[in-house]
Amino acid sequence: MKKRKQLKIIGISYSQSQMGSYVVVLSEKKGKRKLPLIVKPADAQQIAIKLEKLKPQRPLTHDLFKSLTDAFAIDIQEVFIYQVLEGIFYTKIIANNGGDEVEIECTVGDGISLALVYGCPIFASLEVLDIAGILINDDGTAIEDDGEENEDVHETIETKKSNVAVEDLEKMMQHALSNEEYEIAAELRDRINTLKK
Repeated sequence: MKKRKQLKIIGISYSQSQMGSYVVVLSEKKGKRKLPLIVKPADAQQIAIKLEKLKPQRPLTHDLFKSLTDAFAIDIQEVFIYQVLEGIFYTKIIANNGGDEVEIECTVGDGISLALVYGCPIFASLEVLDIAGILINDDGTAIEDDGEENEDVHETIETKKSNVAVEDLEKMMQHALSNEEYEIAAELRDRINTLKK
């Protein structure tokens, strides 16, 4: 297996560069590099709901997946972001049924969502971190290869009381409403109201 490092999720925000998408920022557990990843709005909703510890009344897709795997004694043990090509992060989940270990391809958004649902670790290969990782100064600004600071990344990585900014939760709520996902929209609305107090 490729050399790798464990990551943790530090936040999610609306993407300034790709309209309609969100950026999930992962960080090395032991290190200073950050890994910003673009995810679809549906994945962003799932991730935000888990990060904000919201409890929808009915199971979401990833919760349903966990119920199904639990019924057949299958456990997701880890998520591994193993390669990046042309801006696409290739990701797999490592599952085990007590006897056999299986690697299953997934999108990076699904992988992060499943890691939150199962409480399993997220890893990235050193190759991925070398290609797409961003080294951060003490003030939160990114250091480019040429030594210049990148202000765009600073906005994304900024630490907040919540892992997701209120403005981003509002965009996710509007997306949920436009897709007639009323339960998700209600959960997001309640979280927004709590954060605004």
